[in-house]
Amino acid sequence: MILKGGLDQITPTLSLEPGFLKDSLNFEASVTGGYSRVVGYERFDGKASPTDASIGGGYRIISVSSWYSVPSVGSSVTTTSGAAGVISYIDGLVVVVSKVSGTWVVGDALRVGTPVGTIDNVYGTLLPASNSRATAAVADTYRSDIGVVPGSGAIRGVAYINDTAYAFRNNSGGTAAGIYKSSASGWVNVPLYYTVSFTTGGATEPAEGTTLTKGGVTATVKRVVRTSGTWASNSAAGQLILTTPSGGTFSAGVGTIGGISVTLTTVSSQITMPAGGAYEFDYHNFGGQKSTSRVYGVNGMGKAFEFDGDILVPITTGAAVDKPTHVVCHKGFLFLSVGSSAMQSAPGLPYSFATIEGATELAVGDDITGMITLPGGTSAATLGIFSRNNTYILYGTGTADWNLIAYNTGTGAVPYTLSNMAQTYAFDDRGINSIQAALQYGNFDQSAISNQVLPFVTARIGMATCATLCRKKSQYRLFFNDGFGLFTTVVNNTLMGCMPVYYPDVVRCVCESKTSSGRDVIFFGSTGGYVFQAEKGTSFDGVNIPFNFTTSFSNSKSPRTLKRYRKAVPEVTSDSQAYAEMNFSYNLGSVTSDAAPATLPVVINSVGTSKAWDTGTWDSGTWDVAPTSALECPIDGTAENICLKLQGEGNFMSAFTINSFLLHYSPRRNMR
Repeated sequence: MILKGGLDQITPTLSLEPGFLKDSLNFEASVTGGYSRVVGYERFDGKASPTDASIGGGYRIISVSSWYSVPSVGSSVTTTSGAAGVISYIDGLVVVVSKVSGTWVVGDALRVGTPVGTIDNVYGTLLPASNSRATAAVADTYRSDIGVVPGSGAIRGVAYINDTAYAFRNNSGGTAAGIYKSSASGWVNVPLYYTVSFTTGGATEPAEGTTLTKGGVTATVKRVVRTSGTWASNSAAGQLILTTPSGGTFSAGVGTIGGISVTLTTVSSQITMPAGGAYEFDYHNFGGQKSTSRVYGVNGMGKAFEFDGDILVPITTGAAVDKPTHVVCHKGFLFLSVGSSAMQSAPGLPYSFATIEGATELAVGDDITGMITLPGGTSAATLGIFSRNNTYILYGTGTADWNLIAYNTGTGAVPYTLSNMAQTYAFDDRGINSIQAALQYGNFDQSAISNQVLPFVTARIGMATCATLCRKKSQYRLFFNDGFGLFTTVVNNTLMGCMPVYYPDVVRCVCESKTSSGRDVIFFGSTGGYVFQAEKGTSFDGVNIPFNFTTSFSNSKSPRTLKRYRKAVPEVTSDSQAYAEMNFSYNLGSVTSDAAPATLPVVINSVGTSKAWDTGTWDSGTWDVAPTSALECPIDGTAENICLKLQGEGNFMSAFTINSFLLHYSPRRNMR
C-alpha cells in the first residue's frame, strides 16, 4: 500500500484508492511521497534556540552512585570542583544538567545547597528512548528564558529584515502599537522618530545625517521624504524624519539643513502607530542599492508606512479615510488598498500619491481583500486584485496602459490568504484556489484544489486568519482561529495532498523569509504575545504533538476475495537522530457483517541513533533496524479488505515519514 494523496473526506469508501486517508491529524504530505509527522515550533525572541541548545551540547549527562535525597527538576546544582548547572531531567540515578559551566569530575559531590549524591560517571549520550526525552527536557529549561513581546493582546504582525525579526503589538494600555526587534538579549523596543512637514525646499536635496536647525532647536535628519515638487525648482515638499529635537519643538517657519533652506509647515511631533489592526507587509527596493531595501506595511487602522528596521516613515495617500488594509509592490509602484480602491504611487516614488507625479487610483467596486503579483500570460507579470467575491487582473506596465479586467465573478479571496509558489494560491469560501497562467491565451485558469477536504473547509468558513508558504516542503499553509491549519503540498503543479494540523497556539499572523545564509525561516505571532519559530523542535513549544492517521480500506485489487491477514510492514524514514513511539491498529472489513474489531494497539518505538531503530519489546521480539526500515506489525483476522491506523503523542519525538505498508496475507475463498 503506497501512501499518497492526503486526506479525502468525500470520496465513497470503495471508490477511494489505497493510500489515501480517511482521517488524519498533524501529518503532512511529503514531497517525495508518504506522510510525515509535522515538525514542531518553539517560542522566539532572538536568544539561543531551545532546540539548538538541547542538541548542541548545552548539557551534561552524569550519574550518581546513590541519592542522599532526590533533587527536583529545575534545581540549581554545583559540584566540589566548581561546575554548575540546572537539573533538566532525572531518570533513576542518571541526571541531565543544562546551562552548564565548569568541569564535571567523577567523585565530586553533587550539591543542591547541600550534597545530594556523588558523581560516579559522566556520559556522552543515553540510550535512544531516554536521550530523546532528556533533550526535550533540556529544551524546556532553555525555553523558559525566551520572553514574550512586551505589551498587551495578540501579536498583530511579524516582519523579518536583515536576520532580525520584528514584532508589532499593542502597548500595555492598548492605546498604541509598539515595535520590538529580536536580539541576543530578547525583545528590544524600536523607538519611533519625529516628523515635521516641509515645503519650498530649495537648491539640492539635503543629505541624511545632517542637522536641521531652526532658532535654538536642532535634530539630526534620518530621512528626507519628498512627496511632490523638485529640489532643483525649489518646490520640493514632503516630510523630514528626525531624531528627538534638542532645545524644544520645531515650529512652522524657515529652517536650514546643512545650509539648504526649507520651510517647515507643521510642528514637529513623534511618530505613533495606532493600536489594533492586522499587519500586512511587502518587501521591495525602490532605490536599487542594498542599503535601500525596505519593508512596506499596512494595518487597516492608520497610515501605511515604510520601515527598514530603524526608521519608520508614515505614507500619506490623500484618501479621505487613509487607513490602507493591503499592500503590494508591483512593477516599480507601491499599491495600497483603501476600501474598494487600489491606490498606486508615483513610479519609483513610494512616498508620493500625487496625481501630478504620476499616481492614480483604480476602483473595483468592492472592498479589496488582497493584492499580489501574478505570473502573466505574456512576458510581463500582472497584478491580481481580489475582493471577497471577485477577482480582477491588472494588465500593463504603468498609468499609460493599465487595463483592469474583471476576471472571475463569484470567486475571490479571504484577507491575508494570498501566497505565491509556482502558482498563486488563495482561500475563499469554496476552499483553496490556484490561479495559473494559460500562456497560449494570456489569461488564467482557476480551480479549487481542496475539494477532497471540503467538510473540513466548510466548517471553518469565516475563520481563516492568515496563510504562508513552506518552500522547502513545497507547501501552502492556511491557518484558522480555532488552532487548526491546512497544509497543502503541491509539487510541479501536482497536488500531493491537503492535510489538517492543530497548533495549540493560534496563528494570528505569519512571516516567511530567508536568512542571509540562505536558510528558510517561518515566524508566527499568537494571541498570548509570543512569537514562535515554526519548523523547529520536537514539540509545540513544549506541549505534546498528537498525531494519527487512518488509511482508506485496501482490498489488494480483489474486492470479493476473503484474505487472512497476517502482518503489515511499514516503511519508515527519518533523520539519523530520530526517535518515535506510535501505536498501530487496524480494522477489518468495511462492508461485511463479520468485520473484525480493531486490535489492541501495538507500540512501535522507532529510533535512528547510529543508524538503528529500537522498537521496544512487543510479543517477545526486540528489533534493531536501519533508519530507512521495515517494522513488522502483526495482524490476525480474515476479511475482504483492511484499513490501517497509526496514533501517538509526545513532546520528544523527531519528525518521521511513513512511506508505505507491505501487507502480508493469504487468499481464502471468494465471497458469495
